[in-house]
Amino acid sequence: MDFVKIAQDVLFLEAKELEKGALNITQDIDKAVKLIDSCQGKLIVTGVGKSGLVGSKMAATFASTGTSSFFLHPTEAMHGDLGMIGKDDIVLAISYSGESEELIRILPHLKRFDIPLIAMAKDEHSTLAKYSDIFLNISIDKEACPLDIAPTSSTTLTMALGDALAVCLMKYKNFKKEDFASFHPGGSLGKKLFVKVDDLLQKDNLPIVSCGTLLKDAVVIMSEGRVGSAIIIDEKQSVVGVLSDGDLRRYMMKDEFNLFARVEDIGTKNPKSIKNKHMLASDVLNIIEDNKIQLLLVLNDDETLYGILHIHKLIEAGIK
Repeated sequence: MDFVKIAQDVLFLEAKELEKGALNITQDIDKAVKLIDSCQGKLIVTGVGKSGLVGSKMAATFASTGTSSFFLHPTEAMHGDLGMIGKDDIVLAISYSGESEELIRILPHLKRFDIPLIAMAKDEHSTLAKYSDIFLNISIDKEACPLDIAPTSSTTLTMALGDALAVCLMKYKNFKKEDFASFHPGGSLGKKLFVKVDDLLQKDNLPIVSCGTLLKDAVVIMSEGRVGSAIIIDEKQSVVGVLSDGDLRRYMMKDEFNLFARVEDIGTKNPKSIKNKHMLASDVLNIIEDNKIQLLLVLNDDETLYGILHIHKLIEAGIK
């Protein structure tokens, strides 16, 4: 049995259903985005079975991208949790058939409280669709299941449409990377999106040498600084160069090597630097890697040194 071919067929079939789903999207998506954006309460996602599992993921996606949301199981709603739905909330209900018994049971209660309802189902004439204020079509031609029974293509399309709705809301709200970071402060994702340059900078005990410093003295300062470099400044305290261990090794290979040479004649002039202290540390790591350097200088507006950031500090902080 060729499982590679079977797996490929599943992906091709589901991709085809996603394309069809994209063509089925109507202006109702526009109405749904604006309704959710105007919501003064929470977006409550509900559904049973596989639709419930997809709905739970949807609620998590909405919540992490700036739309206050949580998942509510219809059965639990009928046993007291209906009180979790407030008058300012909106319900997004998912049922491929549009006839899921547990879900249908709560619909009259939602209407009694005048709760706006967005429905995801395959049939605009289904019970769920008839109760809804906005209908989003998730119909497919064929499940990827060889028996055409198990929810496969349909759940893929439903989840993708939920992602599309979340992205539309992000665009509508002008949700930025910095906003996303505030919802993900922990773990590697949080570090990537939340930690700023100023959080990691070394500002004290910096290995600084003045123009005219002899190489033999600069080497001592480099060793004491433990960042593999010395920063060269002029009489105005402005940064004019950096003496790196690479500069030192290259100079040592020359016939004219002289420990009494002036440091500014050996170091790298106009070293890579930034002035934005609030830049994301992950963006700074890209600058360091792209320029193949180990040390990045952070300067004040007057070109004086504010601090330094070494690649090892970024790695230790878990920035990737």
